[in-house]
Amino acid sequence: MAIIEITTLDHPGVAIFASLTEAQLRNRLSPADAMFIAESPKVIRVALDAGCEPLALLCEKRHINGDAADIIARCPDMPVYTGSRDLLAGLTGYTLTRGVLCAMRRPHMPDVSELCRDARRVVVIDGVTDTTNIGAIFRSAAALGIDAVLLTTTSCDPLNRRSVRVSMGSVFLVPWTWLPGSPSLLHQFGFRTAAMALTDDSVSLDDPALCAEERLAVIMGTEGDGLSRDAIAEADYVVRIPMAHGVDSLNVAAAAAVAFWQLRIKD
Repeated sequence: MAIIEITTLDHPGVAIFASLTEAQLRNRLSPADAMFIAESPKVIRVALDAGCEPLALLCEKRHINGDAADIIARCPDMPVYTGSRDLLAGLTGYTLTRGVLCAMRRPHMPDVSELCRDARRVVVIDGVTDTTNIGAIFRSAAALGIDAVLLTTTSCDPLNRRSVRVSMGSVFLVPWTWLPGSPSLLHQFGFRTAAMALTDDSVSLDDPALCAEERLAVIMGTEGDGLSRDAIAEADYVVRIPMAHGVDSLNVAAAAAVAFWQLRIKD
């Protein structure tokens, strides 16, 4: 176990926690070197349990023998950078949640066919760019029986630091990958698709035909404009959530939770 106490903001080795942007961490040019940051002991433990490889830890001194002790014990070869609370806040630009950050190697992304092989309920996140919404959708997906998450390339990265934290580590519990094209690609894997949108011919979420589908992909759209006309036109169903009091729609994360619960496999 290498405990390295830092006293300056430019200490070698801590750039991954401070000066590297999310895009630089993701490192599209060299995927094998790509990283992400997990924040808080609970989230880090979930990531480790899921098989993520730790690269370095940044934590306040008091957590070395406290909240981070078991994490450090599990990863004896991992460098541990530590310093005062104020110094670390100055380094990262924010006060650390529970005083602990862990840089981890980004896992290999599976193929869509691999995720769809045995799945019965999947969600397609199409163009959702808010990190909080991405994290919340993953948390609901894990809790409410979604087998896999597929994201269009116009969506936010689920391994963004804030997405990971909001999901409470659920991004490591549900298999996910990027969808290289339209949600209609899922037809080739035996899925019927249900686009969540408000149209004149949409069916209610509690329509029995939806729950009766053996394999169903729920498509969730952007926070502002919703799904594109093409995504809606290509879907097998267009689905609305019944509303009261003149409310026309829900936040995409809230709508996802409602849809996942209603359309879950019940046998």
